[in-house]
Amino acid sequence: MSKASAYYTLNGISGKHDIKEIKRELSAIHGVMSVSVSGQNVAVDFDTSGTDCERIRRTIAKLGYEVSDNGFQNHIM
Repeated sequence: MSKASAYYTLNGISGKHDIKEIKRELSAIHGVMSVSVSGQNVAVDFDTSGTDCERIRRTIAKLGYEVSDNGFQNHIM
């Protein structure tokens, strides 16, 4: 298992309902281990054998948010 973290900035998050929806939808992706939302910033820890940054990005876009990638960090375990 290889763990990675992806960081995104989303335009359009407007409240607790949006945060809850983002966490629920991203957590449902196979391989996602944790999701954190702070303001307009989203951090996702995931298993690279289960998903990838692009799938996470597409899921966010499908929710209707404009997405900017802020970074990716691969973790050696």
